[in-house]
Amino acid sequence: MKLKRFLLRYYPPGIILEYEKGGCLRTKSIDLLDLTPETSPDELLAEIQQSEPLVTESRADQVKQLIVRLQQKQGQQDHHRFCFFKELKAHILPLTNVAFDKSGSRFITGSYDRTCRVWDTASGSELHTLEGHRNVVYAIAFNNPYGDKIATGSFDKTAKLWCAETGKCFHTFRGHTAEIVCLAFNPQSTLVATGSMDASAKLWDVETGGEVATLTGHTAEVLSLCFNTVGNQLVTGSFDHTVSIWDVASGRRVHTLIGHSGEISNVHFNWDCSLIVTGSMDKTCKLWEAVSGECVATLTGHKEEVLDVCFDLSGQLVATASADGTARVFSVNTHQCLVTLEGHDGEISKICFSPPGSRVLTASSDRTARLWDARSGVCLQVLEGHTDEIFSCVFNYEGDTIITGSKDNTCRIWY
Repeated sequence: MKLKRFLLRYYPPGIILEYEKGGCLRTKSIDLLDLTPETSPDELLAEIQQSEPLVTESRADQVKQLIVRLQQKQGQQDHHRFCFFKELKAHILPLTNVAFDKSGSRFITGSYDRTCRVWDTASGSELHTLEGHRNVVYAIAFNNPYGDKIATGSFDKTAKLWCAETGKCFHTFRGHTAEIVCLAFNPQSTLVATGSMDASAKLWDVETGGEVATLTGHTAEVLSLCFNTVGNQLVTGSFDHTVSIWDVASGRRVHTLIGHSGEISNVHFNWDCSLIVTGSMDKTCKLWEAVSGECVATLTGHKEEVLDVCFDLSGQLVATASADGTARVFSVNTHQCLVTLEGHDGEISKICFSPPGSRVLTASSDRTARLWDARSGVCLQVLEGHTDEIFSCVFNYEGDTIITGSKDNTCRIWY
């Protein structure tokens, strides 16, 4: 086993070890979720060396420098105010989704016009149009952290794998019998998972393009899915009111999470893979233990459907977006609602934390996106200019760029 290099991960804080074993390049992450600006770098280094044999004495100084850099990043105050940079007439028909690559230098848009487009963030110029689907391109993703491949899922019942650099189509994944509405790469970028209106999810081999497994058991549409950060489990949410946890290696269902009384709108693992959050049309959000499948909390307070949910990257907070026009931030530990974000004039369909976790971004049918302080609930900024409903909003990895996507057929870049 030979250590090749260290990579720094800012959010959540950690160090990625890239090493060679048996001629193959592998990665292992050292999570530093408890790191604060007050942590002693020397003491932390000693702990890391004790538990990680790859960090030898000759590498100790390098690791200490990375710890100090992470602490400096944490010490920076998040006072950034976003300014409108550019509006892109992205598609001739409405957009469906927007996604960044990890560096934030490129982003992709899916559309009802049957295409996915690749854009350069800095200039706002189009790099590629990915053509070939015969119906709406609904689900899109980069294979982050690598960023060299793109997956698209369509209402034409197929998914496609593309080269992000050239726009060439590598594979078409055929096998679903209804529209594909969600997809994701596993963290190793060896598999693509797709969820469909045919009530199944499928796993596909990125290298060969072949079907690896069909995950059956839901009795209605699979609307959301998510790999955990290790890549050994996949969670799926369905219109049948249930959530399933699957073992990726065997394709076997490990747990069925029963408790919601309405359709599942979204599902997510937290960073350390211990918890799953689910949002539902029953107006609640639930937290579940990934290992046991037990429900540990039901987060209530919304008056209408919960349309989106997410963890912050530390896994300490959950944010919910609702058709009642409000969003909420809950404590994962106490299950209490910490703040209610009020100000939108229409339903909120999308919510996400900034990478440092200090801000919350919401997208609404009132044609605005809003930026909020996650602790105080104060609205810091209203992002205006779209002429129709905003259904997508996303931060880049550094948290200094936002893309909003709207039914007005445009997306806007904010720096």
